[in-house]
Amino acid sequence: MRGDRFLDEALSDFSGYIAADEIYDGPFCILFIVDNRRFRRLAYEVLDHNATKADVEAFFGRFRAAVDVRGLAVRGVTTDGSDLYPDAIAKIFPGARHQSCEFHVLKEIMTAVLRALAKVRRSLKREIPKLPRGRPTKETKKLARKAKRLRGHIRDLFDNRHLFVKRELTPSERKTVARLARRHGELRPLRGIVDEVYRLFDPERPGVSGRRCRTETALRKLARLRLLVQRFKGLRQALKKLSLPEPREGAHVPR
Repeated sequence: MRGDRFLDEALSDFSGYIAADEIYDGPFCILFIVDNRRFRRLAYEVLDHNATKADVEAFFGRFRAAVDVRGLAVRGVTTDGSDLYPDAIAKIFPGARHQSCEFHVLKEIMTAVLRALAKVRRSLKREIPKLPRGRPTKETKKLARKAKRLRGHIRDLFDNRHLFVKRELTPSERKTVARLARRHGELRPLRGIVDEVYRLFDPERPGVSGRRCRTETALRKLARLRLLVQRFKGLRQALKKLSLPEPREGAHVPR
């Protein structure tokens, strides 16, 4: 925890909203807290081991004491969805709202989508027939054509994998995604899921510039999204991150 002199200055215009995270560097872990509105680092602690829930609780407790002595209060906490934080936040900052960091949640969901694509490529690779040695026959030529076709599908999926996680697609890119989805039926819902995720986090309502999605609307979108991801285990796990925090009114990261 930084010294009182620094904290006096850093907390002089404290917004009441903090973000907490941890960084790992070899055997060391750095816990830190920043003002989530002023973008100023408020506290940090270096550990010589991986952070535990007890470490986080103690770290939060020291920061809470520094805030209390200055007559301030923490009203909201943003984290990356790690299970290190919910219990400590509930105990140390019981009146604060807890929400997930949009960047971390999106990153996990998009990584899960790319893993689903990789799984399809691996399954196609297993279907490539092994060609026997010797003079080509009618049957081996047929197998060679099948192997070439499957390798082409795998290459096509790899070259266009970014289109399944890109935020905005051109009409031509949407046609490419549709073509790949027709060829590989298990991919059909993936792009629709990604579109729903981006709409869920979209800070503006369609046709209404500058207005955030209301919590009730975001919850309806989230319920629809959970139905779409049932067949994708990785996506289900990533989407659970949205169940941890409590939203503030108007936030586009729902509970």
